[in-house]
Amino acid sequence: MSATISRWIRWPGILAWVFLALLPLAVLTVRGGNWKQGLALYALCCLLSLLVLALFAVLSLVPRFASQRGLILRRALPALPGSILLVSAIVGGRGIPPIHDITTDVADPPRFEAVVELRAADDNSLDIDPAVIAEQQNAYPDLDTLQTSRNYGETYAAALETARDMGCEIVMDDFNAGFIEAVDTTAIIGFRDDLVIRVRTTDAGTLVDLRSASRVGVSDVGANAKRIRAFAERFREAVGA
Repeated sequence: MSATISRWIRWPGILAWVFLALLPLAVLTVRGGNWKQGLALYALCCLLSLLVLALFAVLSLVPRFASQRGLILRRALPALPGSILLVSAIVGGRGIPPIHDITTDVADPPRFEAVVELRAADDNSLDIDPAVIAEQQNAYPDLDTLQTSRNYGETYAAALETARDMGCEIVMDDFNAGFIEAVDTTAIIGFRDDLVIRVRTTDAGTLVDLRSASRVGVSDVGANAKRIRAFAERFREAVGA
């Protein structure tokens, strides 16, 4: 009896440690450029961790294992990180359309130039897709052109400083043309998303538009819209709007 119980608890516990150890490997694989393989390994480890956690939860409720619930809890702990990551991704992605290119100007999105040379041949296209624009308008109706009464020079400087404060790597800074291009690298997985900022003057004031696009993946899980909102908040604070 004890040997059987030991196997039920021991082997899932070992697997939980294996899946936990493979998570950093998956991240390194993505950062190394093999993002499809890395993401597949990452997702698999998270899913299997959740299954192990569910198994331990069931075992803890079985009367025959009542005396070993403390051991079950300890063996289940390594399965928690992957399980939490998976549940967070599922919950965070609910209601978000499978798009990865977001802009504040749906009629005339800013165009990328400098970052084109930094992208791989199999990265996501930067062509404007009307279908994506329509999905964005439904999902993120709050995203719009930023407007300020500040003059062009002050506005451009504030936009450039805001991008830098957000940790973006500036790859183009063209004051005369009114364009800033930057690369933002995500904290854990290390995805590189591209950002273009356009500054223009009009009779109504100075306008700032942004476009944020992911290099890989079908869905950005809302990351690009979040980046634009974060920029808008910091920019408004910088110009006193």
